[in-house]
This record gives sequence, structure tokens and C-alpha cells, in this order.
Amino acid sequence: MPPLDDAHTGTRIREQRRLARLTQRELAARIPYSYSLLNQVECGARPATADFVAAVARALRVDVTVLTGQPYVTQLDQDRLAELVRPIREALDLYDLGPDPDLTVRPASRLVSAADVLCEQVRATRLHAAAAALPDVITELTTTAWRTPSTVLWQALASTYRTAHDIAVKLGYYDLSSVALDRMDWAAHRASDPCLAAVRQYMRALVYFREGEYSIGHRLIGSGHGILGQAEETRETLAVTGQLHLGASVIAARAGDRTQVDVHMRAAAQLAKQVGEAPDVHWLSFGPTNVAMHKMSTAVEMRHYDDALKQARTIKPPATMATSRRAHFLIDRARSEMELGLTEASLKSLTSARRTAPEQTRYHPGARETIRGLVHLSRRTPETLGSMASWIGM
Repeated sequence: MPPLDDAHTGTRIREQRRLARLTQRELAARIPYSYSLLNQVECGARPATADFVAAVARALRVDVTVLTGQPYVTQLDQDRLAELVRPIREALDLYDLGPDPDLTVRPASRLVSAADVLCEQVRATRLHAAAAALPDVITELTTTAWRTPSTVLWQALASTYRTAHDIAVKLGYYDLSSVALDRMDWAAHRASDPCLAAVRQYMRALVYFREGEYSIGHRLIGSGHGILGQAEETRETLAVTGQLHLGASVIAARAGDRTQVDVHMRAAAQLAKQVGEAPDVHWLSFGPTNVAMHKMSTAVEMRHYDDALKQARTIKPPATMATSRRAHFLIDRARSEMELGLTEASLKSLTSARRTAPEQTRYHPGARETIRGLVHLSRRTPETLGSMASWIGM
């Protein structure tokens, strides 16, 4: 078995606990997890699941990234992704400066198309290509929208801000993702687009979900429903409403509220029957398949791994489903298999996730912790697992 690096989530939890002058038993008393589990996570014998990390971060009053070590700078440098972050940050800061008189821009129709291409690239997990092209599209759309304001241009600009958020989250730059969501709100208001505004609330809710602030997440989901309640009922509003319910179901699962999980899953399922598969609506992948995937995810969040795996075996993602969503499903499945001691199956699922979406899998904290758990569970480390561990930087 290859030696694991000492800088893992468990060691960072131990460091932050000591900075807070807490013993293991004192910290365990502040989180809904046992002293035994905390001890095992800190020494690296058990993986730190997302729900566990969120609970510890909240108890210690630190950001989740302090514990996960995100962004994973070494790997980002290797993939030449870190160098693409600053231009995105700078482009986001141009929003209120009006048109740039010295900038030559593409025709408006081409810029609107470019914004859609960026969304498509992120869903296809071509993160490097999207991150490289994004700053120019934001910059040109900002100037064009100020010069000749129109609903379509503000919508396209809001879409690029949403892409900036998506890239920042996938690469672990959560501070940048918050800035991008603020800009998305700014542009959505100018477009007078309730669906964009509701999608932004959905994404904000997921930020608080990651941080373990479930009540705030639920309030943001409620805000999204309120925004859509004032809009005309269309296929678009129904799909976004359904996605809000899916977000609420996962938040409720993490909070351990089974009743609310069932309420939101039923509402989402009913809307999915009306809408059908809708990968074209705001790139949310809403539809019956995504509902099934979220139902499986709620089981994972509630640590009902037998149930989650049983559901996973019945789900066959269509080829039209976004690559990013299919990879997330595989990572959830791998976690369930690892927790059930099915190490070979878990490694197979992770290998499939890597093959499907290498950039997303490499920077996904859940994938990293599952790989760490597999290394500890394996009496003999297969070559594939050793390669996977090395690939993510262990």
C-alpha cells in the first residue's frame, strides 16, 4: 500500500480543533457524530464525508475549504488551470464600468452563442476550454450590453456569470463563486428574468448546503419559489421549480429531515412528469432521470447506503444527460459502495467517473475522500487504485 500524504482533511480538522483549543471529545459533543468517528477521521483511518466536514466546519466556525484544502493548487498548476482563475476574477470586476471604448467586440449574436457554448462546455466537463474562453466573452458581453442594452444580452451576460460560478465551484474557488453569483443577480435584474433569478437562488442554496447552513439554504429555495410564483407558468418555470425542489430535498436529507425529503421529492417527480427530460432548460438536466438521481443522493446523504446502491443499480442515465451530472452520480455511487465494503465496485465506479469527466473527478472532494477510504480498506492496493491515488495527489 502506498504511503498517504499527511496533509489530508483529517489532519486539517485536527489542526483547526487544536487552534480552537478543543479536545476531540469536546468537538464531538458539538457535532452529530461520535467521538470514535472523529478520532478515526483525524488519524486518516476513515474518509471525511461532505456532511461530516460541513458539521465540523460549522462547529469550528471556519469555511469548509479550510478543512478540505481547496483549491487543490498543486494539481491545478499541473493542469494549467490555476493560471486561468485571475483573468476570470478580473472580468467579473468590470460589470459597473460601462462600455470599454477601446474594446473591439464580436457581433451580439455571436456573443450570445458563445455564452451558450460555455454552458455546454462546463456540462461536458471541458473546464480548461471553458475557463480559457470565459474572460473574453464576459468582457465583450459587458461592453455590448452597456452599449445596446437588451433582454437577450443581459440574459447572456448573466449566463456567463453563472458559468464563472460553475467553474469556480468545480475548481474549489468558493470565494470567486460568490462574486460570480452576485454578478448573476445584477444581470438577471436587468434582464427582468425571473427564471434566472430563481436559478441564482438555487445555486446560492447549494453554497450554504456545502457549508452546513441548512436553514439558510431552505430560505433561499423558498425565495426562488417566491420569484417564480410571480411569473407565468411555462415549461421553463416548471423545470426550474422542479430543480428547486430537488435542491431542497438534498438539503433536507443532509439535515436529517426525512419528511421534507419526501415532500420535495414528490413535488419534483410530479413536475418531471409534466416537463419530461429537459436538458435544454437552463442546463439544469431536470427531468425524471435527474429526479431518480437526486432520490439516490438523498439516501446517500442520510447514510442509507444499501438503499442508495439499490436505487443506483436501476438508474441508466441517457446519453443526452450532461456529462457533469453523470459523473456526479458515479461518485455518489462509489461512496455508497465504499461505505458498504464493496471496494472493487467502488473503484470501478470511480474509474468510470474519471473516464467520463477527468477534470471534474480530479477536483471533487467526495471522490478524493472515497479514494482515500478505499486505500485504507484495501489489504492489497491494486495498481488501478494506486494510480488513482497518485493522480489526485495523495
